[in-house]
Amino acid sequence: MKLPTVTIKQLLEAGVHLGHKTFRWNPKMDKYIFGSKESIHIIDLVQTLEMTKVALQHIHKCVAEGGRILFVSTKKQAAETIALLAKDTNQFYVNHRWLGGMLTNWKTISNSIKRYKKLSEDLKKETTGFTKKEILKMGIQRDKLERSLGGISDMKKTPNMIFVIDTNVESLAVKESIKLNIPIVAIIDTNSDPTGIDFPIPGNDDARRAINLYCELIKNTILDAQKNISIKKEDESEIEAKNNTPEFKDKKNLEKQEKKVEKVKKPISIFSKIKKLAAKKTK
Repeated sequence: MKLPTVTIKQLLEAGVHLGHKTFRWNPKMDKYIFGSKESIHIIDLVQTLEMTKVALQHIHKCVAEGGRILFVSTKKQAAETIALLAKDTNQFYVNHRWLGGMLTNWKTISNSIKRYKKLSEDLKKETTGFTKKEILKMGIQRDKLERSLGGISDMKKTPNMIFVIDTNVESLAVKESIKLNIPIVAIIDTNSDPTGIDFPIPGNDDARRAINLYCELIKNTILDAQKNISIKKEDESEIEAKNNTPEFKDKKNLEKQEKKVEKVKKPISIFSKIKKLAAKKTK
């Protein structure tokens, strides 16, 4: 495991330490707040650094074991970055609008995904058999579904982990994840509620530089985990190829034959012992 390194200096430069105005805060965040300056809460970056490392370790473990992550943030500052992160790492994302029941009512959502895929296929055909008006209507429907479901169109089941930027805006996603016991990694600002978040990262959830830093760290973590998966697969394929060689098969067959011979010998040896004992008794 090779996790990306980050320093307090980098966190400071990205503005991770800057919270909200002191009157806009959640008392549950008190333990993560270092102090205040000019009516703005300052986040304790020592804690942020340690909790970031813990979160990255669990993200790495999840991906290395073949798990998939769902990235969620519909904020304007994070929407594009989240989508790029998911595409670069072959994960899933929601960056337009969280539909109610996106996780808890997966059957209905999967039907909507099927509808989206069918519309996309129909519109790609040169001769669709539809009128211009119908094609225009279908295009509008497809675009609407793409904004909401495009990032999860290849998701076959609920994700193994979810990453959230701004738990207040994405409160519905957090509630659904908690209900389904899906581990949550989240950026929690001074106005956030850390309750139910498995791996919280105290930090600014509004600044673009801070968001870019979080996403870059996660991207490097996932790419490293994926390298480990590919190495494991290569090792497994090598072992399988070795097992399929004629020499290995001959060796295995010989071992099987020897075991069979031993099984046959055992009853013969027992029978001979019984015969000897019987002969002694008759004498």
